[in-house]
Amino acid sequence: MAQVSKEELLHIAKLADLNLKEEETDKYLLHLQDILNFANIVSKADVENLDITVGANETKNVFRKDEVVAFEDTDSLLQNAPDKERNMFKIPKVIQ
Repeated sequence: MAQVSKEELLHIAKLADLNLKEEETDKYLLHLQDILNFANIVSKADVENLDITVGANETKNVFRKDEVVAFEDTDSLLQNAPDKERNMFKIPKVIQ
């Protein structure tokens, strides 16, 4: 397993537009090395006899029927509206 050098870390930080402070480099070196070690373990995992898996479970989207329901308490709904007209929020024109 190759170790990440401080120069490599600073180069990666520059590419990622990160402004690392000098006192942060040791912490980031450890974290980056942990990530690379884990990636190395995962890449060596034996997957020869595994079935192809698209997802971890078989959940599907559950859709409800789209029904229009009248809202009765429009006064409380619009109580904080800066401006209202015909039981609707009135906003400034945004398209010229």
